[in-house]
Amino acid sequence: MLVWLLKQYAPFFEQLSGASTGDSRVFLTARMALAAMVSFLTALICGPIAIRWLKGRFRERIDSASARLNELHASKSNTPTMGGLFIVAGIVVAAVGCGDLSNRYLQQALILVIGFAVIGAIDDWIKISTRKRGVTVRQKFSAQMILALAVCSWLYMVQLSQPQGLELIFPIGRQGIFIGVAFIAWAAFVIVGSSNGVNLTDGLDGLAGGCLIFAGSAFGVLTYLSGHRTMAEYLDIPHMVGAGELSVLFAAMVGAMLGFLWYNCHPAQVFMGDTGSLPTGALLGYGALVIRQEVLLVIIGGVFVIETLSVIAQVTGFRLTGKRVLLCSPLHNHFVFRGDPETKIVVRFWISSALLALLGIASLKIR
Repeated sequence: MLVWLLKQYAPFFEQLSGASTGDSRVFLTARMALAAMVSFLTALICGPIAIRWLKGRFRERIDSASARLNELHASKSNTPTMGGLFIVAGIVVAAVGCGDLSNRYLQQALILVIGFAVIGAIDDWIKISTRKRGVTVRQKFSAQMILALAVCSWLYMVQLSQPQGLELIFPIGRQGIFIGVAFIAWAAFVIVGSSNGVNLTDGLDGLAGGCLIFAGSAFGVLTYLSGHRTMAEYLDIPHMVGAGELSVLFAAMVGAMLGFLWYNCHPAQVFMGDTGSLPTGALLGYGALVIRQEVLLVIIGGVFVIETLSVIAQVTGFRLTGKRVLLCSPLHNHFVFRGDPETKIVVRFWISSALLALLGIASLKIR
């Protein structure tokens, strides 16, 4: 909407917009800031309404595989969940209002966000309305892979026209390996892995939300730089025409997450549930794929990676030796079992996420 209005007055704004926004000549930087504000206010205003509605229908049931963890988190029982509904609402409203909907990357990202939100909502609904712990792992993984493969097949067609669009690039040395049509399977794996990494991290009040703010901010910067020809050449990173528009979506995600964190900070008034964690994690993975920075995703999303690896290590270690590597997985639960205060664990994870985001951005200058 905003893009359309600005285009109508393009001659008037031509000199003002200049080339400072890269390929976009419709105030990309200003639209990023506006998107963040719109999504923040949407989440903030919708929050109380959504929480009241969710209280009567979707309350969290503490029913993990660990009896001790259930006991430690007993106070969280009956807290409204599926707060991801107003996170996604904030992102979509800001994207529609401030983004260029003719941009193929933005179209794909929105389909991915909405689709993964639906998968998460179904999983949350089953957890709450039945005695099951959501859909089975196989069902959830299959649904995620089908959606991811569909979007990544479309992304593959777009990347064909981009220089280095189908290369796996290593930040140090900037060496690239052409992967061709294998990009589709690789991209789906990255998106699903990133989505589930965020989902595993969402276990304490404000934990996943705070980490997503730092990771989302970093990818907002990276997509902006990748879509800016001059900055991309200066930093020697792949220039992806049109990728800058994703920075509007990442700004919207950060704004929506700030609005959600208003209600999710300890003690949480609402949980995001799979409805919020799955789509935001998928968006991080998608952004990294578009700008060919999957390696930086491992760094910037390091907290999510470590949380995932902790689960893999716990399961593998127990099956091989019969002993547990951690007191409880994912990693944040290990510290809960150790007796650390929840707020201390969360803030320390936030600090780690902020430092990793800075490290990821700083690594752009490493040759």
